Amino acid sequence: MRQLILDTETTGLNARTGDRILELGCVEMVNRRLTGNNLHFYINPERESDPGALAVHGLTTEFLSDKPKFAEIADQIRDFIQDAELIIHNAPFDIGFLDAEFALLGLPPVKTYCGEIIDTLARAKQMFPGKRNSLDALCDRFGISNAHRTLHGALLDSELLAEVYLAMTRGQESLVIDMLGDSHGGGDANAPRIAIDSLNLVVIAASDDEVAEHQAVLDGLDKAVKGTSVWRLEPAPAAAAAAAADEQTT
Repeated sequence: MRQLILDTETTGLNARTGDRILELGCVEMVNRRLTGNNLHFYINPERESDPGALAVHGLTTEFLSDKPKFAEIADQIRDFIQDAELIIHNAPFDIGFLDAEFALLGLPPVKTYCGEIIDTLARAKQMFPGKRNSLDALCDRFGISNAHRTLHGALLDSELLAEVYLAMTRGQESLVIDMLGDSHGGGDANAPRIAIDSLNLVVIAASDDEVAEHQAVLDGLDKAVKGTSVWRLEPAPAAAAAAAADEQTT
């Protein structure tokens, strides 16, 4: 699966009143691994930044004056996002600006080119209701260092969001993988290996309240994907075992 973590910096907050994109960053991830095949542009927005926006991104009109205009890089952006799943924090904001830039060139909206658009802000609000869910807050929550981030930058923010997204969606896949280390990666053949069937794992059943909270999270995922999330496409192990037992007794 090819996913792109995308972020933009803009001259202001409202594309409908003429604000423009002045930086775009895309970080590529394939099968949940960063590839290093990223896309990054500084863009001449052909207008001044609002003082508030300038304080956030620090990209001056003078710095951007010799950078390409959006029309000059639009085809590269469209080709790069083609058929990929986009992961964006507060997606309506960035997609709104990209759609406005495309519209100025007589091009169709972003969704014409890409696959699904995942809004990590919407997902974070479902996972952590009532809490701060800015990118900085999520970095703190998941223990991701953003100490080097003094100003907002599209590529840096995309790299941080990639780590946040992986942390948000990791689930339980790391429980055994972390114990096994790199033994499956073609490393030292003499390295000690762990027999999974010898692990003494303690199984603790979920309480009724925890089951209810789990169902609420799944409901939120269903709403986000406008359908049935993958976690509901496969029966739970206990349910599958019960169904198999019923078949054997009938």
